[in-house]
Amino acid sequence: MNDFWNKRYSDKNYAYGKEPNKYFKKFIDKLSPGKILLPADGEGRNSVYAAERGWDVYAYDGSSEGQKKALLLAEEKNVKIEYKVSDVQDYKTNETFDVISTVFLHLPPDTRAGFHSTLPSFIRPGGEIHILGFSKKQIENNTGGPKNIDWLYSSEMLTRDFQDLKIIKCIDFEDPISEGPHHSGPAAMIEFIAVKQ
Repeated sequence: MNDFWNKRYSDKNYAYGKEPNKYFKKFIDKLSPGKILLPADGEGRNSVYAAERGWDVYAYDGSSEGQKKALLLAEEKNVKIEYKVSDVQDYKTNETFDVISTVFLHLPPDTRAGFHSTLPSFIRPGGEIHILGFSKKQIENNTGGPKNIDWLYSSEMLTRDFQDLKIIKCIDFEDPISEGPHHSGPAAMIEFIAVKQ
C-alpha cells in the first residue's frame, strides 16, 4: 500500500492540492489552538494549515514521498510541523493531544478497529477525535475513496468503535468535493466528532 501512495505523491504537483480539506478547516477554525495529531496526513495540507493557525502539529504517514512534500509545504508556508513516516498501526508517542483528526483515512476492517481502539489513549480528558471519511454510499460514485465497501464508513461503525467517548456529532451527508483529480465531484461522506471525558 505504501508503494501506491509513494507513486501517487512522487509527482511534483500535490495530489489533493495544497489547501486544507474544507471540513477539517471548518472544524479547526472553531477551536483554540493546542496540540494536534494528524494520522495519515499525506502531503501535509491539513497539518500545514493547522500550524498556520497556531497549532502544535504532530503528523505521520506511511509514505516517505508524502513526508517530503509535507515538509516542503511547511517550509513554503514558513511553519514547523513534526512529521514522521509510520504505518497507522505502528505509530508510537508519549505525547497526549487536544485533538486527533483523520481525513479520508480508510483501512481494512480489522486494521481500522485496532487503530481506532488506540486513539483515546493519545487524547487528554476533554480532547476531541474528529473523523471525516467517505460513507458506504460513496461506492456508487467514482469521485474518490476505496472501491471496497468494507473500507468505507457508517455511522454505526464509528459509534461502535468509539462507544466509550461522548459523541458530539455523527452525520451522513452528500456534498461535491474538489481536491485535485482524485477527489472531484459528488461525494457521500460522514463527519464524526467525539470527546474523551
